[in-house]
Amino acid sequence: MYAYIKGKLVAKTIDNLIIDNHGIGYRLQAASSLLDRFGPVGEEITAYTHLYVREDIFALYGFPSQEDVGLFELLLTVSGVGPKVASSVVGSVSPSQFALAVITGDTKTLTQVKGIGKKGAERMILELKDKLKGSDWGGESGSLSAAAAASGVALPQGVENEAISALLVLGYSGVEASRAVAAVQAPGLAVEELIRLALRQLVR
Repeated sequence: MYAYIKGKLVAKTIDNLIIDNHGIGYRLQAASSLLDRFGPVGEEITAYTHLYVREDIFALYGFPSQEDVGLFELLLTVSGVGPKVASSVVGSVSPSQFALAVITGDTKTLTQVKGIGKKGAERMILELKDKLKGSDWGGESGSLSAAAAASGVALPQGVENEAISALLVLGYSGVEASRAVAAVQAPGLAVEELIRLALRQLVR
């Protein structure tokens, strides 16, 4: 319903912010760990949004970037993860860190987020890795190989391969991920930095 709201940041509380857009005040839910990233009260900001609707819940969640919204929406697909926990994850872990944690099975990074225990972290990794297995990335189907060949994109190895797998966890297609990584790859880049730069390409 709303992709983003641009306006003056007029107030922040412990778990929300209010933006004035042409005389209408929008209250957006946001984890306390995200609030500083919106800038100081009184400035013009852009907040990217997700409208969460469930039975008696109708809440607008706000985020500093489109990448953050994508991660929030991905987390909502995990069993037992609601908007408060998802928002807390987004405020504590960047999309690139989260994707890397999933593909490497790193529960330690995820359990550092308030509200996530070891079992919750393991469930996130299990369910999202399953989505990765069902995507078009992998030698079994070969579909990414065919798509990449058709688009003139060479399949990468090593760090680039891990970065593409992480982008698939975040919901991008194999060809989108491969093109983005190819556009930003450079010798010596760590996988997390490569993911971060590729995400910038994808949300332009």
